[in-house]
Amino acid sequence: MELGSPLPSVVEAWVAALQRRDVLDWGGIALRITGVSIVDPPAFGCGRARMRTETPVVMKSPPSNQLPGQTWVLPAEPEFPTLFNNNLVRKAKTLGLAPDIGLDGIVWVGPKRSFAVKGGAKPGATVDVALSGDPQVLQALWSWGLGQANAAGFGWIGAAQ
Repeated sequence: MELGSPLPSVVEAWVAALQRRDVLDWGGIALRITGVSIVDPPAFGCGRARMRTETPVVMKSPPSNQLPGQTWVLPAEPEFPTLFNNNLVRKAKTLGLAPDIGLDGIVWVGPKRSFAVKGGAKPGATVDVALSGDPQVLQALWSWGLGQANAAGFGWIGAAQ
């Protein structure tokens, strides 16, 4: 099992807590802890990255006069790149990092998948994206995930280069 956070203090707290336990009750499933290790993000020293998600990326469009409620936007839809890029910038700012980050392109889009989570079904698709920006922001995104609803398991990055 992998857990991720762009905040080192959160990761350190998880490690400390998990190292003191033999078993973790994860939603009624007993997981035996046999080892805990920290995986450092790639360096991204050149300021460029390709990231492919293992779980779907979900994005919502904000309400508008034409669409009063929020709607789900999939990676192949025209609004997705702008919403996705805005999400990248917001994450950088949230962490107090310079918002030097941008989507260079969507390289690949997987099939649409929907998952039932608290609050209803969320549709999305796995993606492979090319990003450029500050290496520290790229590292934080690698640890956080792409898109929205990362705490629910969406946008988990499985491969990066």
